[in-house]
Amino acid sequence: MNKRFLAAGASVAAAAMVLTACTPPGGGDDSESSKNSQLNIGWNESFRSMNTQTANGNAVSNAILTYMMNDNFGYYDDNLEVQDGALGKLEKVSDDPLKIKYTFNDEAKWSDGTPVDAADLALTWAATSSNFNTVESNNKDDGSVKENDAKTVYFDSASIGPKLVKDFPEISDDGKEATFEFSKPFADWQTGFAGIGPNGVGVPSHIVAKKALGIDDPEKGKEAILKAIKDKDTEKLSKISNTWNTGFDFTSMPDDEDLLVHNGPYKMTKFEEGQYVTLELDDKYTGPTKPKVNTVTVRYNGDPMAMVQAIENGEVDFTQPQATADVLSAAEDIDGVNVDAADGATYEHVDFTFDNKGPFDPEANGGDEEKAKKVRQAFLKTLPREDIVEKIIKPLNDKAVTRDSFNQVPGSPMYDEIVKGNGMEDLKEVDVDGAKKLLKEAGVSSPTVRVMYDNTNSRRQQEFQLIKESAEKAGFKIKDVGDANWGTRLGDGTYDVSLFGWQSESTGITDSDANYRTGAQNNYGGYSNKKTDKILDKIVGAPESEHAKLSTELEKQLTEDAFGAPLFQHPELVIYRDKLKNAKSTTVSPTIFWNYWEWEVN
Repeated sequence: MNKRFLAAGASVAAAAMVLTACTPPGGGDDSESSKNSQLNIGWNESFRSMNTQTANGNAVSNAILTYMMNDNFGYYDDNLEVQDGALGKLEKVSDDPLKIKYTFNDEAKWSDGTPVDAADLALTWAATSSNFNTVESNNKDDGSVKENDAKTVYFDSASIGPKLVKDFPEISDDGKEATFEFSKPFADWQTGFAGIGPNGVGVPSHIVAKKALGIDDPEKGKEAILKAIKDKDTEKLSKISNTWNTGFDFTSMPDDEDLLVHNGPYKMTKFEEGQYVTLELDDKYTGPTKPKVNTVTVRYNGDPMAMVQAIENGEVDFTQPQATADVLSAAEDIDGVNVDAADGATYEHVDFTFDNKGPFDPEANGGDEEKAKKVRQAFLKTLPREDIVEKIIKPLNDKAVTRDSFNQVPGSPMYDEIVKGNGMEDLKEVDVDGAKKLLKEAGVSSPTVRVMYDNTNSRRQQEFQLIKESAEKAGFKIKDVGDANWGTRLGDGTYDVSLFGWQSESTGITDSDANYRTGAQNNYGGYSNKKTDKILDKIVGAPESEHAKLSTELEKQLTEDAFGAPLFQHPELVIYRDKLKNAKSTTVSPTIFWNYWEWEVN
């Protein structure tokens, strides 16, 4: 569920970096799609929102489908190189100040015939920048967003790139061009703003105007959206933000067809809650992407062994389940099925909750931050990181090691330098006696710790048991609050430890900002430290020569604060039947869906 952005290569010409759309996905020269071809894909979590940029919608389970239903300015291939998208061209037109320009193709249209243009991009900028919010947060106790009143504007999202754009963009008369000026340098301008990958340009602004402002005419609606943003009209932005926050959420097929408006080659035609979603090629699509499969159905089951059984039964043709030794063995025994194994970009981690009056919250420790930190440090000393890797991961990858960096993949250029200086070496081995000593120093006896994780996932069940057994040796009381719907509970305060994986959407240096900055979108545990925020401020516009130094400084601060701990890099299994051609994965979201236009079914 992570928005993580890293710089990727592009052509350089006269100080201008450009993403062009000269060769969009599918190439535009396929003879025709397979008119009656069908593909069933297995996935572990159900779709819940067309808006992937809200706190609730920011999930891979949503992105894999919005990616097929909406075009973009660029996407990552399986070598993590940015390729041309189908919406248009993205270019840097100035270095000082930094300016980037989006130019939409003439054929870019929403499925109701409305052009995709600058109004859509401007709304995405306004919503994700937090620059228009009148309050820092507006959430209920369970973490879900409240409805804003007439005097409150709160877009339930935050991204560091859009936040650096303070002024209204320069928009051409025909709405086909939008130029954004940044207030300071931004290292990840190419991928950390908008238009790349599953997010596309965001939700359609004319539909937001229809729902929020009651304007049925698309062009008038877009004009009203732009005017509300330009004028910073609180009353209208309040209504707009309410629609943007939750108006595109649904867990079964909606009666309102406006919620299904899209600009890509596929349309949603069926959605049975918690069971499956079906997409079909849309004959109204005007763009250049030419998929070869007519119907794609994504079927849901959080049990990886059940997904393998579905492959064997012919109910599913293609899946990427959580990898375990049993899953690998079972899949390899099925005739007519291929299994590709590799390391993925997702990494497992343990995070604490700092603001729920639980054992790690200073408020529950008499307001004493040092006391709360000692309790967190004690728990970290019990984490059986090596044991987890040895018993759960090495059967799939005999070269597996613990991941000792919060933000860098083992083997990456900066990894060794960061690990050498970030303090994670102290957590290499379990230290039960050290944990007991810290609890004694804190004056805390037998603290109850609620652990939240996906309890339908066999690997996480194993992780939880190993963590529980180790922590209880030091005196912690571990309460299992696992939940199949763990994703909707993130940030609701009902747990003290979360156990899940982050999956990247890109490959840049500002990717960690949303995880650790005070009040940021992925900071579900309520962590807040001014020192950390200042380091993140430096990272945003850092020259390449400072990347490793500042990354080490950030991770050292996280370790000193006992933020949590990384565990391991996920092993990845791509399982598919012989009937499917061109099945490949990439190590950022949307993983196995990245080249959907190349799929062929025999």
